[in-house]
Amino acid sequence: MKKKLFLALCLSCSSLLAAQDRPYEPKYTSDGQLILPENYREWIYLTTGLGMTYGVIDSLVNSAMGEHFDNVFVSPDAYRSFLQDGAWPDKTVFIKEVRASQTKGSMNKGGHFQEGLVSIEAHVKDQSRFPKSEFFEFGNGRTAKPLGPKSGCQACHSQNGAVDGTFVQFYPTLLPIARAKGTLKHGVVK
Repeated sequence: MKKKLFLALCLSCSSLLAAQDRPYEPKYTSDGQLILPENYREWIYLTTGLGMTYGVIDSLVNSAMGEHFDNVFVSPDAYRSFLQDGAWPDKTVFIKEVRASQTKGSMNKGGHFQEGLVSIEAHVKDQSRFPKSEFFEFGNGRTAKPLGPKSGCQACHSQNGAVDGTFVQFYPTLLPIARAKGTLKHGVVK
């Protein structure tokens, strides 16, 4: 009996480990909306920006709503691939979780801490669906339509993205890897 229980436990653990090693692929609804990955908070954390603005609209939003935190996550398999090659593989999904910032609360005497969820956004590299990476804004939903090739996200990332249209210049653990692998877009990072 103990052997059977031990064998069942071993099989369960090995199937869980195998599931973790499977590459993540973006999932879509029948009408082409991206489905928010359930477990993105278990993915690899890349960075957090506070109050970052890329243009006039971002500056106006920060002025009206206060600075916000942008937490960026990427699927583990895409992260491991980047560590090897300095580039993002096809089917890479980034999730940006935008959270409100607060300065007054509990025993805090200075600085900022994160509060409620403002929105969730995704950056997807899926060459079978999109010629360039695509961007999605979930708001409070579980699915999101593509923003399209003329979106502000597309224009900004295409022009300013350090590697494959992504802002690796703001990922302190990955920027040295991109430099070493020679994958940085010329002129974007000094």
